Amino acid sequence: MTGGAELLEHLKPRLSGVRGRLTADAPLAPYTWFRVGGPADLLFQPADVDDLAAFLAALPADVPVTVIGVGSNLLVRDGGVEGVVIRLSARGFGQLEKVGGTRIRAGAAVPDKRLAAFALECGIGGLEFYHGIPGTVGGALRMNAGANGTETTSRVVEVEAVDRRGRRLTLAHAEMGYRYRHSGAPEGLVFTAGLFEGVKAEAAAIRAAMDAVQHHRETAQPVREKTGGSTFKNPPGTSAWRLIDAAGMRGARVGGAQVSPMHCNFLINAENATAHDLETLGETVRARVLAHSGIELEWEIKRIGRFLPGGEVAAFAPAVPDPA
Repeated sequence: MTGGAELLEHLKPRLSGVRGRLTADAPLAPYTWFRVGGPADLLFQPADVDDLAAFLAALPADVPVTVIGVGSNLLVRDGGVEGVVIRLSARGFGQLEKVGGTRIRAGAAVPDKRLAAFALECGIGGLEFYHGIPGTVGGALRMNAGANGTETTSRVVEVEAVDRRGRRLTLAHAEMGYRYRHSGAPEGLVFTAGLFEGVKAEAAAIRAAMDAVQHHRETAQPVREKTGGSTFKNPPGTSAWRLIDAAGMRGARVGGAQVSPMHCNFLINAENATAHDLETLGETVRARVLAHSGIELEWEIKRIGRFLPGGEVAAFAPAVPDPA
């Protein structure tokens, strides 16, 4: 396995014109809400869209690229992430601009909550649900993030991106291939901004909707824990948390990882958990739900990176003892 320092030395001749920050063997745990995981071989934080495009154009096609945001719905495995991890910063990708009467262009690094606040300032409704999503616009565009009955797909007009060859693209809504918690856009694209369309609304009505979203989060979700948000997608016709609760997994633990006693579809780093603890617990939950209800839960949290040698997590973790 090539180390980050070695990879950086290998790439330096190609990247002489890059203005962003390149860090070898960069810890990723501080960039995730779980606060776990190994390092990136190479972390790249581009200065702006032009810098990102130049970097990708110069990067050899065989070097893996992974994009992360604020890590609110992300689990980085303990062995770290191979190749290059790209993290867009607010300095180069944090623009917010009102376009016409009810449209907003937002950079990929804009926090979802800030997008909702800006819409309020502009008198634009329909984006209040972003007040309850603790991620960034880039992540929302990639996974069709949603809350309180509304999804990103209902508000996106077009998406700006850069491909692996460094070409800047604009994708219409129809090209995004949205479905529940998923985008059909090519994985190799790095989203840089999105154009959203809301509706005209009174500030008081927008504020009331945002307050309702905030109240729901604070009373029903473990927002003050080290967590990764909703762990599993809701199966058709039911809720993941109900299935997990019915399978007797509320409060279950593996190592320092725990199923939240407050909301069963949240895993939390309760006590110095490792990524292995968290993923093992998640697979154990899936196994118990399948055995109890016949329904196979799908991960909503994005899991990236390598396992430590000998630390692989088997699907459904069949060898794991009863976590209760």
